[in-house]
Amino acid sequence: MKKALLIVAACFIVAGFASAVAAADVKMVLATGGTAGTYYPFGGAMAKIWNSKIPGMNVTAQATGASVENVRLVNRKEAELAIVQSDTIDFAFNAKEAFKEKLTKMAVLAVLYPEVIQVVVRGDSKIDSFDDLKGMKIGVGAPGSGTEANFRQLSDGYGIKKEDVKAQYLSFAESAEQFKDKHIDAFIVTAGIPNAAIMDIGTQHSVRIINIADNKAAAITKKYPFLSSFTIPANTYKNQTSPVKTVAVNAVLIASTDVKADVAYSIVKSLFEGQNELAAAHAKGKELNLKTASTGVSIPFHPGAVKYYKEKGLMK
Repeated sequence: MKKALLIVAACFIVAGFASAVAAADVKMVLATGGTAGTYYPFGGAMAKIWNSKIPGMNVTAQATGASVENVRLVNRKEAELAIVQSDTIDFAFNAKEAFKEKLTKMAVLAVLYPEVIQVVVRGDSKIDSFDDLKGMKIGVGAPGSGTEANFRQLSDGYGIKKEDVKAQYLSFAESAEQFKDKHIDAFIVTAGIPNAAIMDIGTQHSVRIINIADNKAAAITKKYPFLSSFTIPANTYKNQTSPVKTVAVNAVLIASTDVKADVAYSIVKSLFEGQNELAAAHAKGKELNLKTASTGVSIPFHPGAVKYYKEKGLMK
């Protein structure tokens, strides 16, 4: 009799955990990015964790055009989960930049890792601060890109107007070539660190990443809550002997608002409990940080995520 009761009790425990995904298999699409980028392999690593740790879960990582497309896929109910940049979801939620209507059928599950805004100048340049960019030729990113928007946000924080700089609308690769040939004085990159383009230039040329002053960073992140302060550790790049203060957008995991709270809770919980596996599968997994997972975004969190972060004392 006691043995039978123990078996019944064990079944209830298992059923309680499995209830997060219901009795039948839950199939989900995770929208990521291009196969050559970071989002796709990182998304695949997360999907593997969910599929192995959550009973009945079946998540498929799908290659996409990244953030802008991913937001639209979730809002059109063509994907349940997606990796996006924190600024892109702000723009979509508030109908700004590339978005002509508000897309609000999405909520945040977790901030995954920072994508750092880096302003690059030559090692011997007289440019010491963002203020010094006035009158300079600057590679500000491709037209309409997130990088270009980030440059405008920094400029706004410093009171620099569009006409104060000679903006060159160039991709990362184009900026790197123009910088090597001394056709531009500086360029901006929004990416994980260390960035390959900056490292490549650093093998042949002396470069520096300029600091964003603390008071300016505070004002910028207050006005643009999808940005957060960030410090690039010393020795991230060649000859970079001191830390560099700047700001960053974040790679964010979002879910459709149609995803049930208990499912979202299990996704977030298993993600953090499986971080060692995630870090082993992808370098960016090491940057996943529970303490910063619920900050640096401007749209609402999913109720299931809120429940988890409250349990961890990170939300009230």
